Amino acid sequence: MSAELEVVSRFCSDRLKIEDVPDFPGAENGLQIANDGQVTKVGAAVDAGMEPFRKAVDANIDFLIVHHGLYWNPPVPLIGVAYEKIKLLLQNNIAVYSSHLPLDGHPEIGNNAIIARKLGLRTNSTIFPYEGVDAGLLTEGIESRQELRASLENLFPNGIQAIEFGSENLGRIAILSGSGNSVVSEILGVGTNTLVTGELRQHHFNMAQELGLNLYACGHYATETFGVDALGREVGKQFGLGYEFIETSCPL
Repeated sequence: MSAELEVVSRFCSDRLKIEDVPDFPGAENGLQIANDGQVTKVGAAVDAGMEPFRKAVDANIDFLIVHHGLYWNPPVPLIGVAYEKIKLLLQNNIAVYSSHLPLDGHPEIGNNAIIARKLGLRTNSTIFPYEGVDAGLLTEGIESRQELRASLENLFPNGIQAIEFGSENLGRIAILSGSGNSVVSEILGVGTNTLVTGELRQHHFNMAQELGLNLYACGHYATETFGVDALGREVGKQFGLGYEFIETSCPL
């Protein structure tokens, strides 16, 4: 069983509406590396790194969906690791499809939406706009800080960091997968003092104390496994192809 690369790539782009979602410079959402034009097995990984690529080779994957793509930096010479990664992909006929912010904020298969569902939370509204398009969610449905912390520890078994200086009794809960660094100062303004995110910085501990915030850092990698996995499963089902998630056990 196989499907045309162009058709599979278009399915992903239409599902995520990537043309409607602005992203950071260099994100290059969409097909980043082509193969010979046919897809026989779909894979998903958070990062476009050498380890995921090698595991994709071992798993006979020829269409790999990633969240963090190849092109974050300005153009660089294809030497060293940059050359080795591209060489590995081309020699093994692996296409790479990348989606960053479109796969964080998607209302059904986005990282934030899936985290909310897994925690049993209801979406109240979207928040934290980037160039006019919201990237995060404002949710409700867990009433106590203790219950939220226990639910997060269950969802993220590799561990979370809980900084709890906000309300013990919760109202609304903000969710932003990946990095919450840019939004900590905004959460009071969106109607909550509680944020679930991936990673934070040291000074956010002081901000939490001073502003009365509950901050939960659950891992940048861990909070961004959900979207690529959901999209990969949908692609496999849509085209009758095998699918495999590539785990790299990133602790950050």
